[in-house]
Amino acid sequence: MQTIRAPTTQGAASRVAGRRMCRPVASAKVSTAVTTDVSKRSVPTKMEEGEMPLNTYNNKAPFKAKIRSVEKITGPKATGETCHIIVETEGKIPFWEGQSYGVIPPGTKINSKGKEVPHGTRLYSIASSRYGDDFDGQTASLCVRRAVYNDPETGKEDPAKKGICSNFLCDAAPGTEITMTGPTGKVLLLPADPAAPLICVATGTGIAPFRSFWRRAFMEDVPSWKFTGLFWLFMGVANSDAKLYDEELQALAKAYPSQFRLDYALSREQKNRKGGKMYIQDKVEEYADEIFDLLDNGAHMYFCGLKGMMPGIQDMLERVAKEKGLNYEEWVEGLKHKNQWHVEVY
Repeated sequence: MQTIRAPTTQGAASRVAGRRMCRPVASAKVSTAVTTDVSKRSVPTKMEEGEMPLNTYNNKAPFKAKIRSVEKITGPKATGETCHIIVETEGKIPFWEGQSYGVIPPGTKINSKGKEVPHGTRLYSIASSRYGDDFDGQTASLCVRRAVYNDPETGKEDPAKKGICSNFLCDAAPGTEITMTGPTGKVLLLPADPAAPLICVATGTGIAPFRSFWRRAFMEDVPSWKFTGLFWLFMGVANSDAKLYDEELQALAKAYPSQFRLDYALSREQKNRKGGKMYIQDKVEEYADEIFDLLDNGAHMYFCGLKGMMPGIQDMLERVAKEKGLNYEEWVEGLKHKNQWHVEVY
């Protein structure tokens, strides 16, 4: 089992050293995704008022924001490059935790009819709470993996097939204008009950909405929403250098040992019980009895990441349910009916 490390260990230090800024920062007031300060901050509670915002801006009438900073948050041996991107919104495109923004990359494309049209919208889960990384409501953060394509024959990267939007965002310099839509999404919202246990299962950048959850739960002083439940995060990545926001997570685990649990599934470093690669479903299965009990008692379970994560998880849960004498389909439908089951994959 992956042991939880304190953020001052040699492993954490080496991961910080392995990071670099993708671009020069705009000013000295730049937030960083590498933080071990998980103390509670005061926030502008006016942002707690009103109904949930939804589709405030769209393709025909988008929102123009600016990039504040772009920070690479994966180490040198990660299987890909992921960046934490802080966007200056001035609080004019408010959102709730668990929602997404749309980003329209600059430029045009030729559609199937031969007509030149703007690029389509790409959706990104928001990786900060509604108060942003500075806790003042003036920014929002995105967690973006740079999409590249390597030719299987030559093994070389083909720039013509790289992800247009992800590369635009990861290469952006401070001050770059960004065209946004949204917010959108109702699936991954936090429960109204702040005592409900949260079981969050993520792969890769699917951790983004859960970062918005844990910052709201533990790092913000919101008088009207005091989290008192259990927050249990399962995170699946290839290796230690691919961990995202690990220093923040380790600090939370140290500060809240009775409320925050963290389990990694590192497919290229760990073995499951059968001696094979440790995938996210294998790690969750290690705690299946406890998870089923929590769900029976009102816990909410969230899944976010690439859609390829779900078949393995569903097969595992179905097998465990059968061992417990449960009908899997009926069990899941019951959780959905009580709004305890939240899946957003892409």
